[in-house]
Amino acid sequence: MMRVLSIDYGRKRTGLAVTDPLQIIANGLATVSTATLLDFLETYITKESVERIVIGKPLQMNGQPSENLKRVEAFVNRWKKLHPEIPIEYYDERFTSVLAHRAMIDGGVKKKVRRDNKGLVDEISATIILQDWLLSRK
Repeated sequence: MMRVLSIDYGRKRTGLAVTDPLQIIANGLATVSTATLLDFLETYITKESVERIVIGKPLQMNGQPSENLKRVEAFVNRWKKLHPEIPIEYYDERFTSVLAHRAMIDGGVKKKVRRDNKGLVDEISATIILQDWLLSRK
């Protein structure tokens, strides 16, 4: 089987997570500068087989699009033109940042590390998006 990759797309940083080849478990992959995201993904898909990409759809609490949705849609459109063979789909990302912060606290990540390593929350958010997506398919 092939991996599924998830993206928590941000203006400055983007969190990435990926499944195992059997698509059972989601694991954090990396946090990259959004400016280098396409290059990172190009390199990654040459090394690993990726079946699909799941990208967080940024919505407000009332279900309306957030300000980041336009940037996400622009990225999705670029991806579809470059790699029509690898589908990309949206998945609701509401609450993932809150859950990621909670997971870091519950996991014993020190306050200084949480403050200094802002990319960690993006990677954990991508992992939560992917794990939720996996569960929604069962």
